[in-house]
Amino acid sequence: MFESISESFRLALSKVRFVDDEKALKNALDVLKKALLKSDVHHKVVKEFIATIESDIKQKGIGQKQLLDSIKSNLTDILTASGNQGFVYSSVPPTVVLMAGLQGSGKTTSTVKLATYLKLRKKKVLVAACDLQRLAAVEQLKQLCEVNEIELFYIDGETDPLTVAKAALDKAKSGLYDVLLVDTAGRLAIDEVLMSQIKDIKTLLNPDEIFYVADAMSGQDGVRSADTFNEALGISGVILSKFDADTKGGVAIGIAKQIGIPLRFIGTGEKPADIESFIPDRIVSRIMGEGDLATLVEKTSTIIDEKEAKRLNQKIKKGQFNFNDFLEQMESVKKLGSMKSILGMLPGMGAMANQLKDIDLENSKEIIHIKAMISSMTLKERENPELLNNSRKRRIAEGAGLSQMQVNRFLKQFENASKMAKKFAGKGGARGLANLLAQAGQNRPR
Repeated sequence: MFESISESFRLALSKVRFVDDEKALKNALDVLKKALLKSDVHHKVVKEFIATIESDIKQKGIGQKQLLDSIKSNLTDILTASGNQGFVYSSVPPTVVLMAGLQGSGKTTSTVKLATYLKLRKKKVLVAACDLQRLAAVEQLKQLCEVNEIELFYIDGETDPLTVAKAALDKAKSGLYDVLLVDTAGRLAIDEVLMSQIKDIKTLLNPDEIFYVADAMSGQDGVRSADTFNEALGISGVILSKFDADTKGGVAIGIAKQIGIPLRFIGTGEKPADIESFIPDRIVSRIMGEGDLATLVEKTSTIIDEKEAKRLNQKIKKGQFNFNDFLEQMESVKKLGSMKSILGMLPGMGAMANQLKDIDLENSKEIIHIKAMISSMTLKERENPELLNNSRKRRIAEGAGLSQMQVNRFLKQFENASKMAKKFAGKGGARGLANLLAQAGQNRPR
């Protein structure tokens, strides 16, 4: 997201090459204005943004640094609506969250992503299936929850969402759950029946949060829909789905600035782990190509156990990192989300991330080949990579249905990865291994 705005910022900065060049500043501001309007940002917001930057620059002096600082500061202000950031837990559990949104906005998948996010943070989560309008809505939620090992509450044959919601709340309280996420019915358009039903559920549950799921590609229509839901329900936050698929970013700026509702989470891909807290200064850092290492570190810390990290760190230092360890870490890295979202958090890698098609760390042909190779090894070979002579490599290649050249290539990459891991072990421990394996995913065997 924000790809077009990000590119316009870079272009605007390139226009200002000399100090106190007012003509260059005018050209730069024109570039920004046209890009923001083209990105579905409301014209009043654009006018105010450009005027504020122009005033800043004229006070501080014209120059690239002044322009960069002003853009970052003012864009952060725009994206910082009053309210909470990320997830805020109730003082008395369970924290009840009502999920609202139009049909097709990604509400159900966002509910599962949010449940996954909380589960990775060791929270006990219950999802309630209260979308009883759309055909197969409960079945979709059942499948998603089952695949991601999330507990779902539903009542077979029940047609009243209030009955399901009440029973789910009772279970969440008696079962000592930390969070109850309630998936409600969406419609193709806003109507009185939709609003009446969700208002009744709100009255019954008295939720701690009401999250509205907005499609990031919906532009000003998305802003208007969010405004309507906010007037009817009092939304406490917005989850932007399909954040990775939209290059414009107008809906994010509009919701924050025009309505004043805080953006709480963003969906950054198709995987359950592809959801992040929306923290304005970090998002602006990504837009400006400076990365977001803070979020990457936080995500990594949720998937790597501290004791396991220390154990693995010792093995790496001693040169004992083996294929079993490699597989375990591959499984951990999958939980970080898509390769595209990971690269987007690394400084200077934003452009590459935008050009990259997501690498599926579970179902890609290359990862399947790696797993087949390791599965064709004996237990001793997995523990001791140095045992792999030519005859063993031939046997592994035959067992995996691959050529020996492919096996040799993988083993060479594994050897290089092990050497890099040893460096990571001395500079921050096994937590750095997530970044190492992300790189291994790019340098995969062909």
